[in-house]
Amino acid sequence: MPRPASPRDHVLIAQISDIHCGSPLFDAHLLETAVGEILAMSPDVVVVGGDLTQDGYAPEFDAARRYLQPLLDSDFTTLVIPGNHDAKNVGYLHFGDLFGLGDVPGKYDRVLSLAPQVNGQPRTTLLVGMDSTKPDLAEGEIGRERYDWLRQQFSVEADEKIFALHHHLVPVPGTGRERNTVWDAGDVLQLLSEVGVDVVLSGHKHVPFVWLINDLLVVNSGTASSHRVRGYVRPSYNVIEIDPTRIRVTFKYPGTGERFAGELDRGNMRLQTSPDLAGMFAKAAWSTA
Repeated sequence: MPRPASPRDHVLIAQISDIHCGSPLFDAHLLETAVGEILAMSPDVVVVGGDLTQDGYAPEFDAARRYLQPLLDSDFTTLVIPGNHDAKNVGYLHFGDLFGLGDVPGKYDRVLSLAPQVNGQPRTTLLVGMDSTKPDLAEGEIGRERYDWLRQQFSVEADEKIFALHHHLVPVPGTGRERNTVWDAGDVLQLLSEVGVDVVLSGHKHVPFVWLINDLLVVNSGTASSHRVRGYVRPSYNVIEIDPTRIRVTFKYPGTGERFAGELDRGNMRLQTSPDLAGMFAKAAWSTA
């Protein structure tokens, strides 16, 4: 699909995660609608953040590939990383078959250097996506044996440095006793801060949220197409706009509208968030788009 005729004044990222093909709570209409909306906005990059499947079986991966194919065939870049459900039942083999192997040292890690046009000028965006899964476990890990590689990838100059993984690095509100963060989350957060990462993209718990930690903007996406949601949260995906002065996050509800989630002032590193971030506990906050 062609890009917009007029140049944008920001880098545009669509973040979609936890589609769970094969689950009895999977909603094909929601996913098809979300894919269509993303195609229409023609972002600079789409990050598909894992849990493409429910149990890691081949037919589930085949279905996920069919639904995501329009994004993969587009003229913008689509990054796909696996989630813990994709690593169940040796499903990571099917993930590799259908979505390609990544760069060393992890088979499914990816490094992308993009030059999106912002106000008619290229802006360097470095995106590193890592496989945080452990076969047949809900928990995740990066692992200290991969830290030097990660430091090396982020050692280059870039206007924006973005790190993507499936598991969340920060406990998510409303998700009960926290057992599924990345095992080495503290070390990873420290490393990302040291190398100047601007944004961390994650998923896993089906709850969209935004935090600012040590000048890292951590953006968690919900589920785009599963009704396995908590409280009053609705299926959604994220749209992230980045320019030299701000980073803005919007929650998009397939076919029913959007909500402002948060905006980071990059000059003074202050994050303004929406009170609707606590909406899983308040029906009125999420009942209308």
